[in-house]
Amino acid sequence: MSVSLRRARPDDVEFMLDLLNHDDVDPFLGPRRPRERDGVLDEIERSERESHRFGRMIIEVDGERAGTLGYHEVSELNRIVHLEALAVHPSYRGRRLADDAARLVQRYLLVELGYHRLEMACYGFNVRAIAHAERSGFVREGVKRKAYLRHGEWQDAVQYSLLREELGD
Repeated sequence: MSVSLRRARPDDVEFMLDLLNHDDVDPFLGPRRPRERDGVLDEIERSERESHRFGRMIIEVDGERAGTLGYHEVSELNRIVHLEALAVHPSYRGRRLADDAARLVQRYLLVELGYHRLEMACYGFNVRAIAHAERSGFVREGVKRKAYLRHGEWQDAVQYSLLREELGD
């Protein structure tokens, strides 16, 4: 199984919409993620224009679309980027391809683009995301208690980071 990342293109919009709106994916993503065609296309176009500061990526397995992930710059001065919107199609789950994709994006952002710090957060109820973050080398920094209103209830956010010097060679 060969996992790769590439920048999303306009012809990926339908795949991304199907994935982001999938019943087994949507509950775990933040409510501000675009879920309609124009919003997703806007993000893809921004990713093409501002590739260093903003990205929408497609995770592929043996050349087939399997998921998405994103990033955006939080601080240019301090070289911090935030990872977001990791979603793997349910038919590809259980193969740890999100871990492989995380290592690829970590290397891309920290080595190729020169960022110093990666940050990410996931809902406290998202057991799969928490396990993925820890397997992928992220360091747990803490919990923002009842930080986000989602599904009609206040949810914790588990905070993670990875520094350039922590990246394995």
